[in-house]
Amino acid sequence: TFTVEEAVETIGFGRFHIMLFLIMGSTGVAEAMEIMLIAVVSPLIRCEWQLQDWQVALVTTMVFFGYMVFSIVLGLLADRYGRWKILLLSFLWAAYFSLLTSFAPSYIWFVFLRAMVGGGVSGHAQGREENKQIIAMCSCFNSFLSLGKVFWLAGSLLIIGLASVVNPTIGWRWLIRIASIPGILLILVFKFVPESARYNVSTGNTGAALATLQRMARMNGAAMPEGVLREPAKERRGRFKDLMHPKYLRTTLQIWIIW
Repeated sequence: TFTVEEAVETIGFGRFHIMLFLIMGSTGVAEAMEIMLIAVVSPLIRCEWQLQDWQVALVTTMVFFGYMVFSIVLGLLADRYGRWKILLLSFLWAAYFSLLTSFAPSYIWFVFLRAMVGGGVSGHAQGREENKQIIAMCSCFNSFLSLGKVFWLAGSLLIIGLASVVNPTIGWRWLIRIASIPGILLILVFKFVPESARYNVSTGNTGAALATLQRMARMNGAAMPEGVLREPAKERRGRFKDLMHPKYLRTTLQIWIIW
């Protein structure tokens, strides 16, 4: 028998991982553009709607408030229904509400819609982190993951460059519409993203997990390990209150403060 981790290690790094890395890394471009968008749009909506400082600041606050709330909700749903479904939902959600923002008739609508965009973008992390772990299972290629930061940087630079051209000419509403394009393109290539083999195995769907591993081996030109894919021993899933356990409390607080 063999586990998912042993299969990934045997198959090794190859085209499958590069494809997965590029697609999931691109979510960082879309995410950075949506988050950084507020910085380049705020001066314009301040003038258009005669906003005070606290009202401008509230827009950014609500984006991250939506991110915080929905990351918890989507995380729970991803554990129950799978990463693939929630990731697709987050792509559709973020692109839809981002486009709606460009038609916001008032400040209140703008704040609400950007909070919804923040909620949709939070779902990107559910799939991205899962697939980072798949790549990291190939122990020799952990350093490959550090390149993922390039996508966020590229998205940040792209939105700033676009703003310098679009804002003075056709306006901030068109900037938002253009910024939603990467998220729409991700939906079109989403069929190439597989459901997590680790998730499928944890829910007893070994057939689907095996199909994903076989696809990985085929794309990498490698052989599957011999034997039968086995399910891991059933363990109690972690709970939120476990983070407050004396054993983990110090680490929990340190990580929260750092973030």
